[in-house]
Amino acid sequence: MDFDVALEKFKRMQKTLQAYNHAQGMLYYDSVTGAPKGTQRGLADTMEVLGEVTYNLSVNDEVFEMLDALQARADELDPVTRKEVEERARGVKKLRKVPIDEYLEAERLSSDAQFAWHEAKEKSDYETFKPCLAKLIETTKRFSGYTDPGVPVYNALLDQYERGLTTDELDAFFALVKEKLVPLIKRIGEAPEIDDSFLALDYPMALQRKFSDYLMEVLHISRDNCAIAETEHPFTINFNKYDVRITTHYHEDNMASSMYSVIHEGGHAIYELNTGDELYGSPLASGTSMGVHESQSRFFENIIGRSKPFVEFIYPKLLELFPEQLGNVTAEQFYRAVNKCQPSLIRTEADELTYPIHILIRYEIEKRMMQGEVSVDELPALWNGYYKEYLGVDVPDDKRGLLQDSHWSGGMFGYFPSYAIGSAYAAQFLATMRRDMDVFGLVSEGRIDAIVEYLAERIYKYGKLKTPAELIESFCGEPFDARYYIDYLTNKFTELYSL
Repeated sequence: MDFDVALEKFKRMQKTLQAYNHAQGMLYYDSVTGAPKGTQRGLADTMEVLGEVTYNLSVNDEVFEMLDALQARADELDPVTRKEVEERARGVKKLRKVPIDEYLEAERLSSDAQFAWHEAKEKSDYETFKPCLAKLIETTKRFSGYTDPGVPVYNALLDQYERGLTTDELDAFFALVKEKLVPLIKRIGEAPEIDDSFLALDYPMALQRKFSDYLMEVLHISRDNCAIAETEHPFTINFNKYDVRITTHYHEDNMASSMYSVIHEGGHAIYELNTGDELYGSPLASGTSMGVHESQSRFFENIIGRSKPFVEFIYPKLLELFPEQLGNVTAEQFYRAVNKCQPSLIRTEADELTYPIHILIRYEIEKRMMQGEVSVDELPALWNGYYKEYLGVDVPDDKRGLLQDSHWSGGMFGYFPSYAIGSAYAAQFLATMRRDMDVFGLVSEGRIDAIVEYLAERIYKYGKLKTPAELIESFCGEPFDARYYIDYLTNKFTELYSL
């Protein structure tokens, strides 16, 4: 194929696939935020058709010839297009190994499984979801055998979300977490307890929604380009840098849950909204990996959002909206309450220190699932046993146990470690940032925009142009080092609890 013809066809294909991805994403977003429960059948049918169309657009002889022509003269392509071709070729190479009938079956399974999970969680009935989960695990293993033969299944899955990450690296990371943080958690368990009872008072949802709007203003997120919806399990979805949606879930007896959900998802949105203009319309216009993406959501949620300067800045608004609940509570008390360390059941509501233990549990279970060491029948007992062993808590039901997260229903095995790795990235980024700027001085003045500008120049604008390792090296001047994370948590909680 002629080079110029190949380039023109490639650009057209990219634009077309982006449009289909936009449509599929919008359908998914609607299905979990506003669509009636009975609409599952129609959505599954539509997603199956769209899945077939996008598969056929991506995997055919003309595409193979086109990519071969472009890769043969890659040095003549501009950096963005060259990277696009590289990434598309990598994806197509894997996708063409999956039989079309199995691919479409997996598309339908994903849609069905997400509805099954919602129903199962609502009823706290794992048995309702178990058949779908068994099929998802089997499909994931089979597809991995097609796309990455000879590679351990779980390593192949990790690589989808964090390029190059392996179980060897994660085993070492979590060993450090257990060695350094578990003893600290035990010491805190022996210290005087922080009072957070006022967080469980009645906080009307209408006022919480107003507070969410305020938080978006504080984070300097344009509401012209980012909306908030409500769903069972909060998430962020980006259609392009001018249209990013975040979601939250309100609990009248736990205002902090939605507060930090909005800040967390807001961190994801900030990343997507600030990718480089030259990447617009390209699949490169997104976070380089889920670990780096989570570094930003966790950075804004915890490092910024749970800092004393941030709490002090937003506290007047909290008092304005919730005078009855917080009238006798100081900003210092609120700061201590939202940082209280207490082993708990729910990952998304876990404190910053015990959070990586929740991820460790999921990591251990996923490894064993993918290595065939545990069946779906054994999962509830395994989950409950790990929670008792690592966090000392009893799991009362499936809803607060292994049904609490939506990830497995979407076939997202290998995603969970990104949360812990991302938290560790964030701590290393903070150490670098503090050499260049007074991070918390800016926070105390509400100057989140200055922090975003700094991060946009060093992380966001690159999208997927750099790998995670390249990005960390260029930002920090050194490779990833988990000790920054351990030191950050140790220093923060030692001071908080006067250990």
